[in-house]
Amino acid sequence: MSELYPLKFEPLLKDKVWGGSTLEKHFNKKPEGLSNIGESWELSAVDGNISVVSNGFLAGNNIEELIEVYMGDITGDAVFEKFGNKFPLLFKFIEAGDDLSIQVHPGDKMALEKHGDFGKTEMWYVLESEKDSKIYTGFKVGVTREMYEESLKDGSLPELIYVESAEPGDTFFTPAGRIHAIGKGIVLVEIQQTSDLTYRISDWNRKSDGKIKRELHLDLALEAMDFTAAGKTKIVKTPVLNKIVNLVNCEYFTTNLLHFSTLIKKDYYPIDSFVVYICVDGEFDLKWDSGSEKVMKGETVLLPAMLNAVSLDPAGEAKILEVFIDSNNLTNN
Repeated sequence: MSELYPLKFEPLLKDKVWGGSTLEKHFNKKPEGLSNIGESWELSAVDGNISVVSNGFLAGNNIEELIEVYMGDITGDAVFEKFGNKFPLLFKFIEAGDDLSIQVHPGDKMALEKHGDFGKTEMWYVLESEKDSKIYTGFKVGVTREMYEESLKDGSLPELIYVESAEPGDTFFTPAGRIHAIGKGIVLVEIQQTSDLTYRISDWNRKSDGKIKRELHLDLALEAMDFTAAGKTKIVKTPVLNKIVNLVNCEYFTTNLLHFSTLIKKDYYPIDSFVVYICVDGEFDLKWDSGSEKVMKGETVLLPAMLNAVSLDPAGEAKILEVFIDSNNLTNN
């Protein structure tokens, strides 16, 4: 069996009514005939959207096939024991040329009971934004179910939702059950559980073909909603050159920010997990014992768990998101 290496995947591009052209212009996503790229799924194990390797001798194989063969050597033994052949995280670039729908995601229990799937806890890291860009997240204060239902009837729901400014470098953490929407003019990275379960509550009266409004999922959203999820959720962390800055640490993923200008050596043996790098600025060479892979702005790379000792060598300066699953969290859920 040939040795594993850092894996890149073919982006899965999604045309959205609210998409735009920034992902093409600034993050090297090829439009492939799409007029409005709204999402680029960088690494996915969602049914019907399984990512396929684009580099090296494993090119053409998808992520589930690789895990079936290599098991814990890909994901880490603890991760494989919990999730089997299903890669547990989904990574996206999202461009909101217009406001996205107001929505909510189910937690694990509801998702399993109703869909046989994972719930959807997620985070956003803002890459670009316009002057007045906003993130809608949670309620201003906790509400009752009756207050929420009345706001749907009289159209006042947006008045109940907490609104935060969004600037490059901001992080927003959205547990399942928290009402939210991405506002116009924002480009971000989304890191989430492997799930495509979204319950749309309001689409700002937008129509998908000029006549028919997009489908809403009000009953499911009502069941999934955490009416106590309220108040500020923005995380602001200042990058420190050549130091790791933690952005989010939860039971589903740990995400760090690394802004570096010198060679960084990493030893991941203690975490027993795959690592995903998302290059959000600059470029770097990812080096291991038997090779090297260049990673450019807009690219995502999966470091198999067996490659626990690597070096990151930037061309000038680079900025990346570093994501893995903390096996200590896995044993507690």
